Amino acid sequence: MSAQDTIPEVIQIPVADTSIPEVHSAHKATIYSLILPGLGQAYNKKYWKIPIIYAGFGALAYNFKINNDETKKFTEAYRYVINNDSTPTDNEYVLRYPNTSDLLRGRDFYRRRVELTVIFSTVWYLLNVIDAAVDAHFFDYDISDNLSLRFDPVFMMPTGRKDHYATGLRLSLNL
Repeated sequence: MSAQDTIPEVIQIPVADTSIPEVHSAHKATIYSLILPGLGQAYNKKYWKIPIIYAGFGALAYNFKINNDETKKFTEAYRYVINNDSTPTDNEYVLRYPNTSDLLRGRDFYRRRVELTVIFSTVWYLLNVIDAAVDAHFFDYDISDNLSLRFDPVFMMPTGRKDHYATGLRLSLNL
């Protein structure tokens, strides 16, 4: 008897496929967008939205930096003028705005813009999350060719003793 004869033959029994197809989850899309902006859009396969999201964040970051730098310049110039500092400075606002009220007004103007940029960044972030969640809810929504909404003008003839014509709008929804 050889070694080949002693190995039992493996019998493979086909197993029925009982796996449930994965449903597209709005919760997952929301969590993904909370973790990393644009990741929910990638999960929803809306890749074209990702550059728009990051362009918005880039513009807001640029706006934040410019306004924050201006706030620092006005604050530095204000401190320089208040302290009657005699050391030379490269801050052009010291010569341009010798009045302290102008320096404070400039600082407050740019500080407000910095704060608004932070608020707009938060709103942009939340819009990214909301977009991912809403888009995930409609991911499996079937829009067939039969779905339509028609608007038709209507002109009704007078009935009975009325001599007034009536106009209207007829809405027809086909599902």
